[in-house]
Amino acid sequence: MRGGRSVKHGAGAALWLVTAALVPSGGAWAKDFAIHAGRFIDGTGAAPRQKVSILVTDDRITAIQPGFVTPAGAEVVDLADKTVLPGLIDTHDHITAGWHAGDPIRNTVTRSDFEDAIEATLFTRNTLLAGFTSVRDCGANTQVVVALKKSIEGGVVPGPRMWVAGAALGPTGGHGDPVNGLRAEFADIPHIADNVVDGPESARLAVRRLKREGVDLIKIMPSGGVMSIGDDPRHQLMTDEEIKAVIDTAHALGMKVAAHAHGKEAIDHTIALGVDSIEHGSYADAGSYKLFRQYGAYLVPTMLVGERVYQRAKEHPEQLNPSTAEKALEIAPLLRRNLHDAYAAGVKIAFGTDTFGLSKHGENAQEFALLVGAGMTPMDAIRTATGNAADLLGSAEVGTLQAGRYADIIAVDGDPLADVKVLENVSFVMKGGAVVKSGGKPLI
Repeated sequence: MRGGRSVKHGAGAALWLVTAALVPSGGAWAKDFAIHAGRFIDGTGAAPRQKVSILVTDDRITAIQPGFVTPAGAEVVDLADKTVLPGLIDTHDHITAGWHAGDPIRNTVTRSDFEDAIEATLFTRNTLLAGFTSVRDCGANTQVVVALKKSIEGGVVPGPRMWVAGAALGPTGGHGDPVNGLRAEFADIPHIADNVVDGPESARLAVRRLKREGVDLIKIMPSGGVMSIGDDPRHQLMTDEEIKAVIDTAHALGMKVAAHAHGKEAIDHTIALGVDSIEHGSYADAGSYKLFRQYGAYLVPTMLVGERVYQRAKEHPEQLNPSTAEKALEIAPLLRRNLHDAYAAGVKIAFGTDTFGLSKHGENAQEFALLVGAGMTPMDAIRTATGNAADLLGSAEVGTLQAGRYADIIAVDGDPLADVKVLENVSFVMKGGAVVKSGGKPLI
């Protein structure tokens, strides 16, 4: 593998590539690559470049150089006929969750967290192979998702880098209350409602507990939702005092806060209280966009889940929770309108699919066509999942192709600036200097 040997993209994988894919960053596998990129998009929004070499040592990019160059001892990865981009980032995923057809209430009370944990190892692999080398998980069983993150970091299972929120916090009867729609006795099950917060003291304690349990960010539910039973997406259900307590406590602990918010009141109040991102944002208006710009908050529009739940509500409403179908038919068109208007108003946008099984894990890139269809340019849509997404994460190590950053690199056939759908078929994936997909074939 040494001595400047050239490996064509699509050639058979060497044992090193397969093994190193499971070795954590900083492991014993030293390796130098010279990646020859025919078309190069760096994730900053800069114009694409032609014929660029990305030099990689171990898990980091060491240099970006014009032309096709090969330092002594480096192995060439020939992507001269491909478009090369940073590894993609989904900032709103639920990677431990899969959709199970049938009565959702029955599934809620019969499936265990252990089943979810085992399934999630497949979901993380599929997501990584789709070119998403980083995800922000915005709500899951805390122990499961923290363990999953640690298992990926330790090389036990393959998957993207993960920023995890654990259990999302919300009020009794609000979006995220696991007892909604069930008999009242279910509230007495131990730990079933640990994520329910009522009052600022309860909120502060919950944030501190989640930090202790290993999360990276906090997710809150200040408005009602679509997939929950009975609550109204237009209503603010957390008090300002509860929202402020979460945000202030999380920021004091060095964590960002993502807020599920559909209704205008919840959006506006939560932004003004200092939240880092609004997820969905359905009923936002011009006044809301002014607040987004004033406070620097991101909008994560989650177009893909909106489209999929809309389809399910029209075709198979019996597979949704009671009241969900009616809400879904109203919300999906609002998501499209909101993204169009927010983008036109100069709001910062980050890529997020809200994947939990209505779409499959690994189909995340279908969000790009929806972003472009709502008015974004292809380059700006790509930036939502690269430079913008990294900024929302607060990471200077992912999201763009620059010296010193992780060697998280993907390639596609064709030009995504001409047809953004080519990002739905990623043919090459490198995460942290380890090739996990080549020639369209998984190596893990």
